[in-house]
Amino acid sequence: MSSSANEVPVIVVTGAHPQLYNHDLAPVAPEGRTWGTFSLFAMWMSDVHSVGGYTFAASLFFLGLAGWQVLLSMVVGITIVYYLMNLVGRPSQKYGVPFPVFARMAFGVMGANLAAIVRGIVGIVWYGVQTYFASKAVEVLVITLFPSAADLTHNNMFGLSTLGWASFLFMWFFQLVIFLSGMESIRKFIDFCGPIVYIVMFVLAGWMISKTGLDSFSMQLSDKKFTGIESIGLMANAAMLIVAYFAALLLNFGDFSRFAKSDSAMKRGNFWGLPVNFILFAIITVIVTGGSMKVFGEAIMDPVLIVEKINNPIATIVGSITFIVATMGINIVANFVSPAYDIANLAPQKINFKMGGLITSILSVLVCPWFFVSSAHAITVFVSIFGAVLGPMFGIMVADYYLVKKQTIVLEDLYTLSPKGSLHFDGGWNRKALIALALSGALSIGLALAGAFGLMFNVGDWGWLIGAGSGAILYVLINRAGVAVTTSPESIATS
Repeated sequence: MSSSANEVPVIVVTGAHPQLYNHDLAPVAPEGRTWGTFSLFAMWMSDVHSVGGYTFAASLFFLGLAGWQVLLSMVVGITIVYYLMNLVGRPSQKYGVPFPVFARMAFGVMGANLAAIVRGIVGIVWYGVQTYFASKAVEVLVITLFPSAADLTHNNMFGLSTLGWASFLFMWFFQLVIFLSGMESIRKFIDFCGPIVYIVMFVLAGWMISKTGLDSFSMQLSDKKFTGIESIGLMANAAMLIVAYFAALLLNFGDFSRFAKSDSAMKRGNFWGLPVNFILFAIITVIVTGGSMKVFGEAIMDPVLIVEKINNPIATIVGSITFIVATMGINIVANFVSPAYDIANLAPQKINFKMGGLITSILSVLVCPWFFVSSAHAITVFVSIFGAVLGPMFGIMVADYYLVKKQTIVLEDLYTLSPKGSLHFDGGWNRKALIALALSGALSIGLALAGAFGLMFNVGDWGWLIGAGSGAILYVLINRAGVAVTTSPESIATS
């Protein structure tokens, strides 16, 4: 074992190549696995309890379905997510490795860099976007406390006002401080984030009910009503929408499950954090959103705006701070940890987890997310291209671990460049996985772009399932067919 007072205990892999190994990428030792059921539960609360999560949950009740149909769709969708998370989290929990190291099992010790780069780019862009969204809440808070600060919003410097820049840099720096404190500090922070948002949401829901009464509560917020086959199709789309919402973490959940105390603790944390937490949060969300229609005359899907409309300075301050914390929680969980590991995986001998996080932070500013979110077309293309690749990667990695390798791997082979290693394949690249990724990725990206540009019907969020399913099927077929895509004798012998 190797550890210091401020480091997670890890298993020392004798003979590990420095190009593949550092303390942060090493397998977590049993005594370093400190995340119990509550910590994983709190992690999922941080992921769901955000302004984006609130808006997403509320939007499901505007589809034109009856309340029971929406709830049934939620149960189906989040249950699928629950089982998929267990599948992708188990290898990392078993071996104690983060996502980019887990990816070496399917793509090879060098090919995993491709998976890491794609997931890292997605995380960096959305990290910048979420930081920008949180900075808008900071602006509201500052103006509430100091009304004269509104004068600082009238200029423009590279897309942001003076107050806008100050708010963005404040959020950027505050998140970085938490992140650089290490994974144990991150665990403690997200243990706090999710529950505190619940408290405010329960209070907000109680306030709405006190104004409208339970008799006016409805779980159908849309004037449209669908029945028969059409409603069944909408229910299926709603279920897949939920799966797509968790697509990014479906790929790199191993970054967190590696710290789980046991497989059973991981499953329990996932159960309370996904099906139970998501549905409860959605019900609270529809109470608040539906209440806003009665109290304010319109359906308000931004909780910060609802708090602001209450016209109580204390409520505005508490609400703004709460949702700033909530956005920080989801940003660190979904968009910061993964790129930090992914960047570290590119050059472990030079970049550790904290340095990867610092690089992530800098790149998130260079993305200029305020320009990015102003273009609906840019977001559509970005989500279509990179999001459609996440599904095939998930399918290939899960199929490789469970169907090809039968849940067995030589731990030392994850960290060796020796041609004799089972994961060396052809120069460190598993061409079978790359072929499956290219074919399934072309299918999912092609369908997503064709739908986005109106060339055919929009497959929408079914693109993730199409990509994951085709990636898994193609990878298994290529392996079973014994397609000769490698050149080295060692890789042929192990295929």
